[in-house]
Order: sequence, then structure tokens, then C-alpha cells
Amino acid sequence: MDSTPPSSSSSPFDLVSSALGRYIPRGQAAASGPAEPPADAAGHPSEHDLPAAGRQEQILGAVNLDRELRVTHRNLEAPVFAGLDAVTGSPFVNLLPQGDVPTVTRRLRQVLETGEAHVARVQRLRRADGSELVVSMSILPAAAPQEGLTVSLIAMARRLHLYAAETAIGTSLDIGETAQSLAESLLAWGDVAAIDLDFAVWTGEGVTERAQGRIRLRRAALVPDRAWPEGYVTLGDDLPGEASRLLAQATRRADTPQSIVIPDRAAIELVLGSPRLVRALVPSDRSAGVACVPLVLEGDPPVVLGVAEVWRRADRPFADSELLDLEELVARTSHHVDLARQHQREHTQVLALQRRLLPRSGGGTIQTASVYQPTTPDSAGVGGDWVNSFPLPDGRTALVVGDVVGHGLGAAATMGQLSMEARALLSAGLAPDEVLEHLDETVTLLDDAETGLAAGYSALGSTCCIAVYDPVSHRVALSSAGHLPPILVSPDGRAGPLAVHPHPGLGAEFALREPFGVHTFVAPPGSLLALYTDGLVEDPAVPIDEGIGRLADAVAAVHPWDTLQQAARRVVSEVMPARQRDDVTLLLARMIGYRKGDTATWRLPARDDAAVRARALVSALLRQWRTRDGTRDSVLLLVSELVTNAVRHAGGPITVRLIRDGPGLLCEVGDTGNGRPRLGRADLLDDGGRGLHVVHRLTTRWGVRWTETGKVVWAEVVR
Repeated sequence: MDSTPPSSSSSPFDLVSSALGRYIPRGQAAASGPAEPPADAAGHPSEHDLPAAGRQEQILGAVNLDRELRVTHRNLEAPVFAGLDAVTGSPFVNLLPQGDVPTVTRRLRQVLETGEAHVARVQRLRRADGSELVVSMSILPAAAPQEGLTVSLIAMARRLHLYAAETAIGTSLDIGETAQSLAESLLAWGDVAAIDLDFAVWTGEGVTERAQGRIRLRRAALVPDRAWPEGYVTLGDDLPGEASRLLAQATRRADTPQSIVIPDRAAIELVLGSPRLVRALVPSDRSAGVACVPLVLEGDPPVVLGVAEVWRRADRPFADSELLDLEELVARTSHHVDLARQHQREHTQVLALQRRLLPRSGGGTIQTASVYQPTTPDSAGVGGDWVNSFPLPDGRTALVVGDVVGHGLGAAATMGQLSMEARALLSAGLAPDEVLEHLDETVTLLDDAETGLAAGYSALGSTCCIAVYDPVSHRVALSSAGHLPPILVSPDGRAGPLAVHPHPGLGAEFALREPFGVHTFVAPPGSLLALYTDGLVEDPAVPIDEGIGRLADAVAAVHPWDTLQQAARRVVSEVMPARQRDDVTLLLARMIGYRKGDTATWRLPARDDAAVRARALVSALLRQWRTRDGTRDSVLLLVSELVTNAVRHAGGPITVRLIRDGPGLLCEVGDTGNGRPRLGRADLLDDGGRGLHVVHRLTTRWGVRWTETGKVVWAEVVR
């Protein structure tokens, strides 16, 4: 010891030292065992190689600290503590890994202030050469009249180290962090540890048996963190193809995954057979040996996920007991690597689905921008919310925001199904309230006993808000299923939530179901519409109305010349609760509309001369627009057929609308009929039924949408 502690029968340091004296008599530690106990991977005695009678004597130590947490006395004579620089007067935290300093310092000061002992913390200590020792550390207050602390250290047996390592490795579902934790745990047996994973494992793909010539390994973890020789494979690099095949073949002998030990550099060079491969795999120029342990996923047949490599100096060969420990640790933690792989695959799938649902451009009649921020960055936090905006075939634009109950892949799958169904129905011409009726039925069907609840996921209570913007009339038709009211900012700066009729949400019980209403309002050019999910405004500390009011103020502060995407990010940062509890989604839409000179609308009575009058009006406008003769003839024939069909099969006033949109012309004919025009097969001798065939051949696309008073048949022609 550095000094003799004061004699006090009540001193914790004296009590621990007294116990040490009984187990390690002074001057007899070396005489009671071998002349020099065999060394472990870092040059320190290995308890596996000590005589059975002496193993118990290698685990006890004590350090006394003053109130400044500096070492005043120490008793670390047991060989297992060799290399711990607990010099008198030095800070105790010098013995700790850098990342543990704040936590351990806080616990030391807590014991100083409260006088309550902190018992049995699993802790790593740094030796002077950079290796680590795992101990069970207890912090005891000094007895009066003394001040300070006594820290007792019990060097943990390999079995406890295996347990501690397995516990640490299983705490993350990130495949890189899992591999890093495994490498750090393996460093207790050597000087360098590396984890090389099959590329399919790294990317989260399915892992199956494959031809050895196709295997590809990527370095997923490497410790310690230091400068490596040129050409050495470091974190994130792919191993050379020859090295990948050699490792795969070496660890699969007789078709069974097995560990191998190559004892020295000469043997390694003989096995690798190439200076380039030696530079890629050997971490230093000095002689070294390596133990390669396959990461095996149990099965029939077993699947190799990768290889763990532990390197140490050749003058300290691996003992059989150490190789067994390495194999046990890798075997215990291989399933954690596979869980991380599955999580990576799920995360990739969910993100791909989210990207597919990102808003598309709404064309030149509307500007959109969105922000989606999950609760957590992993797939457990991605899934519930979705946001979408897309142009409809008839020139309108759909804006959709939804919030599916829950997170993860189940919620993401439901979200994707609802989003795609909404898009298909809106593109087919259904009104927002009709689309919500279909989504409501879908959620109910998804939640039946066979497909929903049996899978452990329920989407009941999901919400959705759909808005459809007409750039000609500048009107918006909006329907909501249990969603918070959108915010509308008029061109003069007035802002507030829309008076949307509340609804219980999608999948409500039949007795609670209410018809979905349609809220129609005018959004002049320059108006700003904000659709969002509850995670943006719900804060337990404030009423929900206050959160919506804050959002309205933030959206009202967006200037017409602001870039909409930057404005959306700014609004989210200003309004989002300090403690995010749910996914946050915001969709901003700035209305632009068509220029007045690019549209024309006429209302005609449903008389026999309606087609003639429509052709005259359209012909005059097309001349004014300087449309090509061929296009003008096609449009006139198209208008004639659509108006004739409206007079013959519908009735009521007929509306004809023509829109000039970039390279196309959009022609619409509305009537009061509710029959759906269908394109059927017409025989050569049939007198009727050829009108839609003419429409079909003249246009690039055509369709039908339903209105409150009837229907509109629209068709697009290239100018």
C-alpha cells in the first residue's frame, strides 16, 4: 500500500483492508501461488489460469478518497488490479472510461452529501495500457471523525462479465450500436476486436444459406478507436472479396460453423497468402494472433451472420478456457444482432413507405410544403402519421393528412393502405365525404378478429382530413373524420381554425357513426391552408385550444414571399411542444389558382341547340387563344359529343368549362344527371353508344366526378 491508514475500528477502509489482509497476507501473495501467474489478453493475470485455491484471493481491493474525490490511500495488491494507476493525490475519475465520468462522479458526490452507501455498481476501470477491468464497485461514506469515501472493488469473474456484456449488448436495436457493444465486450480478451457482418445483415435483408463465393462482409465495429495502418479495413469498409471468402470458409469447416485460432503472424501470412490481405486484416505490424468466432443464428441449417475477430500479441496465446468464453459471449449475443437486423429491415420498409407518401407537386395552381417528424428516429416511432398532396386528373388538387393509431410496421401498413385508397378514390372523382365513408369501412374491416386484433394491432379511432381545391372557382371542399380543424389564413392576414363539424373518427361503433359532412369555403389566391396532426399542438401543460391558437398565429406570420418549405419548418419549431409525445405532421398549401384569362365558363339550357351554341362559344375562345386548327377541331367535336350526351341523358342546366393548362386543354361539361357514362363495346350496326368512343379517341384521358347537383364529365386534349 502507498500509506498506512489511521487506526480506527470503525473506518470502512480499515474494515475492507482487514478483510484483504485475511485473504492476501502481506508479502505472501506471490509465495502462495505460482512465481508469476499467466497473463490475460492485456498482460494481466487471468483468473482462468490461476490455481483453483487461489482464485478467490484475486478479487478484492479498496481505495480511500477525500472530499475532492482524490485518492488518499489504496489497497490494490491483488494481481488482478495490476495496471490501475490509483496514485495518491490523483483524481479517482482518472480510472474511469471517459463516458462514465459524469455518472460515477454524481454518485460519489451523492454519497458524500447524504451519507447513504451506494452498493454493487457494475463498473469498468481503465488500466494504464488502455485495457479495462470489470469490477463490482461499492461507495461507502467514511466514518466520523474522518471525511471522504471508501470505494471497495471486487474484480468480477468471467461469468459475471459475460452476464454484464450480454445485458449491455441487448439495449439497442441499432445494428451498428449492437455490433459496437459486442466488440467492446470482446476487448476484455484481447488488444483489438472487430465485428464483420454479412452485407445482407448490415442492410437488414433476409439472411439465407448462399454460395460461399457470393459472401460479402462489411466491418460493422472496431475497437479501440485509434489511428490504423494504411490499407487496414476500418469501420464501414467492405472486406476484400478474397478475405470474405477465406473467413467464411475458415469458420465453416465440415459445413458446421466453428471458431478458429491463428496463433502468430507467420501462420496468418501463410493462410492469407497475399500482402494486400495481410494489410487489410492485421491491425499492426508486430506479431499477433487472432481468434475468429462466427456469429451463428441457430436453425436447421444454422446461418452465419458474420465473424467476430479478437487480436492479441502472439506471446500470449489464447487458452482453451478463453476461447470457450469468447464463443459463449458471441453465442449469447448473436440473436441480438439478428434482432437489430430485423429492426433495420422494418425501419427501411417503413421509411420507404413514408417516402412514397410524401407530397407530390400540385402543379402551377398551388404550392405545398410538409414537415414530418416522428417521435423517435427508429421504426418504433415512424408509422402513424401521413401527409399527401397530389393533382387530380381534372385539374383540382387533393390535400390529405391522416393519423393512424399506434406506431411501427402495423401502423405504417394501415397508413399506406388508407393513403393509397384515398388517392385512388379521389382520382376516381369521389367527393371527400364519400372517400371518408370508404376509409371508415376499411378501418372496420381491418380490425376484424381474423386480420386485425389477431395480429395485435387495431386502427380504430384513426383520423383523417381531406381537402380538394378547385383552382378555377377557388373553392375548397373539406371533410374531416375526427381530425383537428385546419387553419385558414386569408390574403389580408386573418387566420383561424375552420368551423368543421366534429366526428368520432374512422372505425367508430355503428351506433356512434355519423354522416361525414362537407365544409365548402372560398380560398382566394394568396390564401394559406394548414393541415396538421394533433402531435403538433397537443401539450399536457396547455389547453388544446391554446395550442391551435399558437399554430394559427405562427401560420399567419408566414409572408407571401417566404419559401414555403422553410416556413413550414419554422412553424413546427415554434409551435411543437417542448417535450414531443407524438409524431408531428404539418402540411402548408398556398393557393394560386388559374389566371383569369386561362379559363372560361358558360351555362346553357338543356335544349336541342345547346351543342351548336357551345361549339360557337368554344370556337371563338380557341381563336382568341390561337389554338392550332387540328386541336381546335378536336375540341369542338369533343364539346359537341359531351353536350349532346348531357342533353339526351341528363337534363337541367348544362355547364361548359374550358381551361388552358400548360400543354393541355381541359374541357368539362356538367349536368344534373346521376348516371355514370361507361365506355362499352359498340357493334357496327348500332345507332347509338358511339359518343364516348369518340371522346376516348380524341383525348389523352377523361373521367367523371360527382357534385352536389349532379356530375361533371371532363376530358383533356393536348394543344
